[in-house]
Amino acid sequence: MVASILNALTANPLLGLIILVALVFLAWNLTLHWQVYETRKKIKLMFKGTKVADLEGVIFEQIKRLRQTEKNLQELTKFCQYLEKMTLSSLQKIGVIRFNPFKDTGGDQSFSIACLDAQNSGFTLTSLFTREGTRIYTKPITEGQSRYPLTHEEEEAIQLATKDTKTKKAIKGRKTK
Repeated sequence: MVASILNALTANPLLGLIILVALVFLAWNLTLHWQVYETRKKIKLMFKGTKVADLEGVIFEQIKRLRQTEKNLQELTKFCQYLEKMTLSSLQKIGVIRFNPFKDTGGDQSFSIACLDAQNSGFTLTSLFTREGTRIYTKPITEGQSRYPLTHEEEEAIQLATKDTKTKKAIKGRKTK
């Protein structure tokens, strides 16, 4: 039977060419059907869990999500800038010095506290303990200096509060908006 088919093909070369072209088209058709099947599987996987039924709807849904994400990111950036400004103006550095204002009597019952922000501005609070009572004084501090005369203990408290050089260098390197 195979021999008779081969004899027919050799006797009529046009028939052989037609059969060869038909086999090529059949293989091509099977390949295209396989690609369509794979593409449909991928599309079903992509649309799984979404309410839209076409690719255009999926793209618009993704664009909508992207815009919402950008809006949320802008809000977070604004909030972060607000927190940064609040942090720089809040009290961050505290120095406490206890001392005895009288050389020969009493103990270290008096104290000076320096409370400063990132720019070394804030206040000092000094309490002098005596037999007659306690007196409390406060002085404003701007960039490490006061317009009022500072006692030695208040200056020590300021130096103690500002001794963290890493914080000072980090703040000089940052620029706030």
